[in-house]
Amino acid sequence: MPVAIITGASRGLGFALAAGLAGAGWQLVIDARGAQDLAAAARKIEAHAGGPVVAVPGDVTDEAHRLALIREADRLGGPDLLVNNAGILGPSPQPPLARYPLAALREVYEVNVVAPLALIQLALPALRSRPATAGVVTITSDAAVEAYPGWGGYGSAKAAIEQASRVLAAEEPDLRVWWVDPGDLRTRMHQEAFPGTDISDRPLPETVVPAFRRLLADAPPSGRIRLADLLTGAAR
Repeated sequence: MPVAIITGASRGLGFALAAGLAGAGWQLVIDARGAQDLAAAARKIEAHAGGPVVAVPGDVTDEAHRLALIREADRLGGPDLLVNNAGILGPSPQPPLARYPLAALREVYEVNVVAPLALIQLALPALRSRPATAGVVTITSDAAVEAYPGWGGYGSAKAAIEQASRVLAAEEPDLRVWWVDPGDLRTRMHQEAFPGTDISDRPLPETVVPAFRRLLADAPPSGRIRLADLLTGAAR
């Protein structure tokens, strides 16, 4: 059974992806900052999956926590897939760059850029040992490529991790490295981005799981992936 590390898996897209992979026979190592929510998520996933789900509560910005994720994945046989899903939006409502608090910006970059790269560095030795099946997925956003007013902090952080992924793909040609845009989804983070706005028209996170599983099955070359394109069958 292949092994996946999925960060930020207690709710939203991370939980949906974890449940989808567990249902397809993957062993999972999942994390989130809230221990109780993470344990509840793990129980829900295990109730519908045959393989183990190892819950490791903690903060991805903490080196000891990242090492614990790798140790648990190694205990299961070593990671075949790393999904960097954990992230933060930053201040809500989102301020323009002219008034963006720099301390908050540093935290946004630490969580959305530095922590994913640090976890990639730790996972690379195991991933390189199985290049035919190994992959790195980093969840991104259209805010990384579009200039939305108010999205300067989050969007620039996502642009940075996209470029880091692009360079990683060039440096590790034997691995699959994808930066994946799931589209607008009905998640807590998306609600935080639009406080007071009804976002019930956005699709639920589980609606993109078939596209994600298709990505893993088809294993296209490294690059930027829009899950909406896989859902509709359109070309990337």
